Amino acid sequence: MIFLQTDTTTASGYSSLIFLALLVAMFYFLLIRPQRTRAKKQAAMASSLQIGDRVQTFGGVHGIVDSVDDDSVVLRLEDGKMRISRRAIGSKISDED
Repeated sequence: MIFLQTDTTTASGYSSLIFLALLVAMFYFLLIRPQRTRAKKQAAMASSLQIGDRVQTFGGVHGIVDSVDDDSVVLRLEDGKMRISRRAIGSKISDED
């Protein structure tokens, strides 16, 4: 009896490449792209800070912007002032809160 041998290695190779490409695409759309979007929004917010804005840092400190430098911000707190990096500002707080 003679058995015909088929070459399944190329089909298996293509399917694993397709699976790998789908896995990379899934990581891009679920992890990398949203992180870049959040980073761009945070950078835009940090660059638009003005004196008098109410802000909250990533550490949870609430304050009012007292002065703005190139890479740092001075916040006015209840009991004094604190200089922090612009990148440490998590969000602006609206006046309605």
